[in-house]
Amino acid sequence: MRRFSFVVAGCAVGCALLMFFASAATVAPLRIYSIDVEGGQSTLIVDSLGESLLVDTGWPGFNSRDANRIVAAAEAAGIKQIDYLEITHYHTDHVGGVPQLAAAIKIGTFVDHGVNTEDVSPTKDGYAAYMKVVGDDKHLVVKPGDKIPFKGMDVQVLTAAGEQIKSALPGAGRPNPLCATEPPAPADATENAQSVGILVTVGKFRFLDLGDLVKIKERGLVCPNNLIGSVDVFLVSHHGLFQSNSKVMVDALHPRVAIMNNGAHKGGSPEAWQTVHDSPGLQDLWQLHYSVEGAEAHNVAEKFIANPDEKNDSGSYIEVMAQRNGNFTVVNSRNKFEKTYTK
Repeated sequence: MRRFSFVVAGCAVGCALLMFFASAATVAPLRIYSIDVEGGQSTLIVDSLGESLLVDTGWPGFNSRDANRIVAAAEAAGIKQIDYLEITHYHTDHVGGVPQLAAAIKIGTFVDHGVNTEDVSPTKDGYAAYMKVVGDDKHLVVKPGDKIPFKGMDVQVLTAAGEQIKSALPGAGRPNPLCATEPPAPADATENAQSVGILVTVGKFRFLDLGDLVKIKERGLVCPNNLIGSVDVFLVSHHGLFQSNSKVMVDALHPRVAIMNNGAHKGGSPEAWQTVHDSPGLQDLWQLHYSVEGAEAHNVAEKFIANPDEKNDSGSYIEVMAQRNGNFTVVNSRNKFEKTYTK
């Protein structure tokens, strides 16, 4: 009888361990969808628990083109609502799609940096339309150091409303030697400088999205010390425009992979492309579009471009699937080309 009890107890322990390891091995990855909104931004992030964060909504109009592409990505991710919608800033290519998206899918909480700061009609109009949708719904105004509450991923706000974190993140804080040689950046009074920038972390994997943050604000994150540390995937800021993506920041980030959310005729500028392409430790640069301005010298190989033909744009996206151990796979939805990156 005792022997039987011992075997049963042993089996229970062994079975529990087997179930634990089997469960650990099948934990869903963090999924990131860089959605083609034709030179705007829309990035859908879904954690292992199915919680969702959408960063920006692309353009208005075009028969709800961008809203439809976001909903298609949500369906691919297996979600039926957007838990948090973060608007980085109030330029039309980021906030313009909110009314059409809200009509197509449920949005839980709206996240932004606060009131609009730019006295230009398109920006004021976009902000007004956005706030009309927000209405009395849940609304979270964030500041640097805040966290957007998720159980399956850590989402930390690094920049907002023209401010940035003041202290180094855990493991970061090393002096940045490039600070002494980088030329001063011009002041910027636009909404770009107000961008909400976030770092998404799951285990050893880190993903950075700074919206359209400009060079003068980038510098505050990495000079004199690098407050962020290194990242695994960097969403190239400002669609790959030269007003952002300073060498002093990109080199400090040391990304393994970069994704450029450019359009055929917007972003992907040769200067920014070269800075990202040449950053130390970069294994690959992926692009949402072939950049016409970049021409042959400043575009990656076609297999890494989601939409290489501007005349036959399929609206293809780039997906990242990341594990807690820091390994991740990037997939081009157009041609199903994929590549895995291991620590």
